Amino acid sequence: MRDDIVLRLDRTAAEDLYVALYEAEEHIAARAASTPPTAEEADRLGTLPRDLRHALGRGCSPYCDHL
Repeated sequence: MRDDIVLRLDRTAAEDLYVALYEAEEHIAARAASTPPTAEEADRLGTLPRDLRHALGRGCSPYCDHL
C-alpha cells in the first residue's frame, strides 16, 4: 500500500521487540513489574524510534548518526 511504513529488523532485534511488547502487555494487564532490558537489548531497541521517525519523514534529532 502507498502509505505503509516498513521497518527492517534483524531477528535478534525483532525478538527483543517482541519480548518488550509482551512484557508491557503483561505488566498492564496484571499490574506486575516488568523485567528491565539488558544493555544490549536496550541498544538494539533504542534504534527503533529513530528508524520509525525517519520512515515517517519526521525531523531528526541532532544525535542521529547520519548528520
